[in-house]
Amino acid sequence: MKLLPWMLMAAAAISPDANADNGVENVASNYSVFETIDRLEWLVKSKQLTVFARVDFSGDAAKAGLSMPPTQMLIFGNPRAGTPLILAAPSVAIDLPLKALAWQDGDGRVWLSYNAPEYLKRRHGLPGTLLPNIAGIKALVEQAAR
Repeated sequence: MKLLPWMLMAAAAISPDANADNGVENVASNYSVFETIDRLEWLVKSKQLTVFARVDFSGDAAKAGLSMPPTQMLIFGNPRAGTPLILAAPSVAIDLPLKALAWQDGDGRVWLSYNAPEYLKRRHGLPGTLLPNIAGIKALVEQAAR
C-alpha cells in the first residue's frame, strides 16, 4: 500500500500520547493490525462476548481508491453487562458496545487503542459499582497485543 508524502507526515505526527487526557488507552502490539484484531476477536469470543462488527477502515479506503496505514476496529460487548450501564446513564450508549482500534503509526508500529473504563465513568457519571461491567477490556486488549 503506497502512502502519499502528506499521509506519511500526518501519520508520523500522530503518537499514542498526543492527547494523553482524552480517555484513550494505547497498548503497543507485537503483531500486525490484522493479527492483533484476530487475536482480540478470538479472546472476545472465548469469553462468550458478542462480536457486533469488525470494521476494516484501510480496506474500505482501498476500495475507494485511497491509501492509509492498516487500521481495523472490533466492536464487541455483552448486553447483560452493557444494559445496566445504559439504564444508569443513557448517554453511555454513545460509547457502547465496547470498541478496540488496531492501527499502524508512521513508524510502522502497531497500537491497540480503547476507551478507558475510568474515563467512561467520569464522562457519563456512571456509578463505580458498574465499572466492573466494562473493566475487562483492559485485560483483553493487553492479552491480544502481547
